[in-house]
Amino acid sequence: MHIVVLGSGVVGVATAWSLQRDGHAVTVIDRAEEPAAFTSFANAGLVAPGHAYAWSSPGAPRMLLRSLWRGDQALRFRPNLDPALWRWTWKFLRQCTAERAALNTARKARLCLYSQSLLHEVVAASGVTYDARNGGLLYLYRRPESFTGALERMRLLTDQGIALESLTAGRTVALEPALAPLRDSLAGAIFAPGDESGDARLFTLGLAKACEAGGAVFRFGETVQGFRLDGGAVQAVVTDKGEVAADAFVLALGVYSPQIARQLGARLPIYPVKGYSVTLPVAGRNRAPSLGGVDEDNLVAYARFGERLRITATAEFAGYGTGHRPADFSRMLAVARDLFPQGGDYRQPSYWAGLRPMTPEGTPLLGRGRHANLYFNTGHGHMGWTMACGTAGLTADLIAGRKPAIPLDGLLLQ
Repeated sequence: MHIVVLGSGVVGVATAWSLQRDGHAVTVIDRAEEPAAFTSFANAGLVAPGHAYAWSSPGAPRMLLRSLWRGDQALRFRPNLDPALWRWTWKFLRQCTAERAALNTARKARLCLYSQSLLHEVVAASGVTYDARNGGLLYLYRRPESFTGALERMRLLTDQGIALESLTAGRTVALEPALAPLRDSLAGAIFAPGDESGDARLFTLGLAKACEAGGAVFRFGETVQGFRLDGGAVQAVVTDKGEVAADAFVLALGVYSPQIARQLGARLPIYPVKGYSVTLPVAGRNRAPSLGGVDEDNLVAYARFGERLRITATAEFAGYGTGHRPADFSRMLAVARDLFPQGGDYRQPSYWAGLRPMTPEGTPLLGRGRHANLYFNTGHGHMGWTMACGTAGLTADLIAGRKPAIPLDGLLLQ
């Protein structure tokens, strides 16, 4: 079949790869000028089944409420007049029970583990390089009470087969010497030995080249505007440069999926959640971390990509804007300096802000809507890099009529 994939972020390109491996002719369409130019451009880079907890948790409503008058909250709610924000927020709050959080976490963990296994298969088959670092990730806790809570919560993930270890401050520093200045400030850490990191943009760019070498066609600078329909099927996608006909279509447009899907009678519960990142040159400094991780009490993530250090933070519910000022990064940079005073050249920050396509549950949307030949692969939230190869493989399974390798409960479009 000829299949058109809409979107060339990490999810769209991974989907193109999986479909091509199944023998399909693939065309990818994106409004940007190259792959991974939007959400996948400068994200945290953590491939982290060990951090697959649902954001919609019993503590989330209090954090969102405090964010109305405090600027130091990891989750920030910025009210506006957009009805979609209020509909999404109501659905999110309904997921913030202990029972729903546990269920959503289990579903995320299962998908993340499966996706990581497929990532390794894709890398082996394609030869793509992306500053990957294996050896685990560290989740750091400064306050004893938060560390105790984390230890109690670990079972949500270990019950799904994810390996997690509790570490004292001393063992944490022994594993990551760059954290030595913080030894007396750490209550402990959780170590996920199977987690890893890597530059999602480099991965996507490399995989897109591998797809092109296999015959895939990428149409950049082309904006999707709608579809030409015939009864219960999509005949062609309509762009600002004409029509592209195909046998099947995959919608992987991230935060812009709801607007396009609405033309097909589908209401996607996806809303953009803004995140911020800073990339620093390591510049020969010998105190840069070897392992990535998260400062959990500040919700600041970090990962080293070769001679670069990436720092990410914040989840801001503030609409579709991606603008930013240096002041927006001051808190996360202060946390990074505290973690790694000599970890990078703080005089040369490269700033970025991007939008995560979040569902209230934190799980992506797969499967078909009312049109038999249009499939959804969108709504991956803050774990798109971790989940991308998995949902790509599952989408290829659904198109081929194969039984998916993992259960799809909670993942299929309703």
